[in-house]
Amino acid sequence: MQIKPLPVSVSILLVLFLPFFAIAQKKNASYELKLKPASSEIRIDGVADERTWTDANVASNFFMVQPMDTSFAKVRTDVMMSYDKENLYIIAICYHQPGPYFVESLRRDFSFNKNDNFLLFMDPFDDKTNGFSFGSNAAGAQWDGIMYDGSKVDLSWDNKWVSAVKNYEDKWIFEAAIPFKSIRYKAGITEWGINFSRLDLKSTEKSSWAPVPRQFATASLAYTGNLIWDQAPPVPGQNISLIPYILGGFSNDHTVSPSSRDYKREIGGDVKVAVTSSLNLDLTVNPDYSQVEVDRQVPNLDRFELFFPERRQYFLENGDLFSNYGYANIRPFFSRRIGLGVPIQFGARLSGKLNKDWRIGLMDMQTSKSGNNLPSQNFAVMSLQRRVFARSSISALFINKQSMNYEPSHAAASVSRYNRNAGLEYNLASSTNSWTGKAVIMKSFSPGKKGNDVLQAANLNYISGNWNINWQHEIVGRNYNTEVGYVPRTGYINLNPQAAYLFFPKKGKLVSHGPKIVSANYFDQSFNRTDNTTFLAYNINFRSRATFSVWTAADYVKLLRPFDPTNSGRATLPKGSEHHWKSWGTDFVSRPQSLLTYAFSARYGGYYADGTRLNINSELGYRFQPYVSLALSSSYNDIKLPQPWDRTKFWLVGPRVDVTMTNKLFFTGFVQYNEQRENLNINTRLQWRYKPASDLFIVYTDNYLPNPFSVKNRFLVLKLTYWWNTASLRSQ
Repeated sequence: MQIKPLPVSVSILLVLFLPFFAIAQKKNASYELKLKPASSEIRIDGVADERTWTDANVASNFFMVQPMDTSFAKVRTDVMMSYDKENLYIIAICYHQPGPYFVESLRRDFSFNKNDNFLLFMDPFDDKTNGFSFGSNAAGAQWDGIMYDGSKVDLSWDNKWVSAVKNYEDKWIFEAAIPFKSIRYKAGITEWGINFSRLDLKSTEKSSWAPVPRQFATASLAYTGNLIWDQAPPVPGQNISLIPYILGGFSNDHTVSPSSRDYKREIGGDVKVAVTSSLNLDLTVNPDYSQVEVDRQVPNLDRFELFFPERRQYFLENGDLFSNYGYANIRPFFSRRIGLGVPIQFGARLSGKLNKDWRIGLMDMQTSKSGNNLPSQNFAVMSLQRRVFARSSISALFINKQSMNYEPSHAAASVSRYNRNAGLEYNLASSTNSWTGKAVIMKSFSPGKKGNDVLQAANLNYISGNWNINWQHEIVGRNYNTEVGYVPRTGYINLNPQAAYLFFPKKGKLVSHGPKIVSANYFDQSFNRTDNTTFLAYNINFRSRATFSVWTAADYVKLLRPFDPTNSGRATLPKGSEHHWKSWGTDFVSRPQSLLTYAFSARYGGYYADGTRLNINSELGYRFQPYVSLALSSSYNDIKLPQPWDRTKFWLVGPRVDVTMTNKLFFTGFVQYNEQRENLNINTRLQWRYKPASDLFIVYTDNYLPNPFSVKNRFLVLKLTYWWNTASLRSQ
């Protein structure tokens, strides 16, 4: 007997039954920093010699978050803030023990755990869900990102602001001016959520101004204190940013005979219009993303499509309004589907806050026609989000992909006339972040596909000082179809419980250690088992910030379609064949304070068709701080299978160099040798930020056939962007 999917109400009730956890006052409401207007002109130079800083209130007495969260921080941090009609100012005096600081480089948006750093987390709506993050490492490399989901920071977001860092024998000072035009906030609100985070690698201490339990990130907006304005922030006046670009370059294709060369001469750009101080309109014409760093390659032994994140700046601000629906492997909307292999002609996007409780996202993108097989297409997305309880929300999503001037011949290229998705999502976030979860339901509409076209999923997560427990289930109909999303498999039910426990020693070399168990169980829609993985690990976190884990797993797979376990095109295992194996592995990441860092992971055990697989990954890094960072990553696979595969071995090797001459001039070069794909890729990029948010890029890319060594294609481009702002502010 076929088992029908759970009713929608059951999925939603799995998380709705806990809303009372969300009705509570703000945890750190008593922590207040009162803001005064600047009493003198402020020079952004990392020197606290202005009268403004003498007059300002000080946020001090930081709390230790790690390794323990039961005392004040041992390293002192003092923070002052002020403002004028145009900028919000901040200065942080970061004291430290004698000796050098630790940083990777001057590269923007650095890795948090590998740098001495100071960060600001700002919640201008005080909704404990969305906000902005700014900061710097001890060498002056900037960090900026847009915050969503209460604690996540998207570092791909980029905007105009200035900062400076100056180093002293016993401290380093970070000073910054953040233009009001660069952030979004509601006029008239005089209390913002705010917190400050400090990581000092010499003492291996992470601290925050308003206390945060060690099981949560210091970025958690549930634990912010309050920034109290003496009057409402300046009301934004006209705020229009023009960001034009000019581009020139060429590409050579040596895979065709005779080889061909194409020249690129393009012009385009973006326009940003602040409709209100919290609602932004973005327009783009003939956008080009040549300067975006290419994806890091990974060995592909998966039965399903791999996921690579969005990197294009246009899609990132308030990107969670569109892309945060669903889960890692069921994303109804995935912006990388837009402009896939075809140029984007133009687009418009309205996103942001309507008020404290409502957010909206509207996007429309138009692509060009490409050859005879791909018609021009229009992508329209609408998202509406309503905050409920303290930090939870209910959201609605509608997606429409429409082929223009569609002809029946386009079906041969797997192009449909239209594809639509509509649905709802409930996100649970308790006031202290101990309970989180979501429930989502989406229905697709496609020509020739009716019935069994619904996606349902829900999860509930509980985290305390020691426990982290999660339940998740997914039900995806056989005909569910999202052509503008990422759902690599359909027609299944997944039940996925997991639990972890941590012990916290009061002294010694360990901060925490404990076991974790995960069970992923896949069934077809008649509830016949198709996949199962049971995973048991033991994780150890050292006070030096090194980590180590060891794990074992048992796998079962029933193939739903023919599959080549080496992805080499040699042969396939038959549909319906069943495979069992056991494996074990270990992972280690060294202490980030060392100039020489290393990490490795290893996996050995069974594989398909009673075979075996050995996989070893490593990453070796050395830095000449703060200017040069060298890294070498490698992955080796050795697969033993019966004939016709026999033995398959392949390497993926990627040396990389980052040179940061200043915090405005960067060079990145890396090589990716992928033996599985028989490709050698060389990519170099020079970026000069000659003015805030205005850049010159020179990008060079080569792809080679390793054996015999010959060029496949080559690409060189020069791109110049300029951010021109007509913003003005009027005082209240």
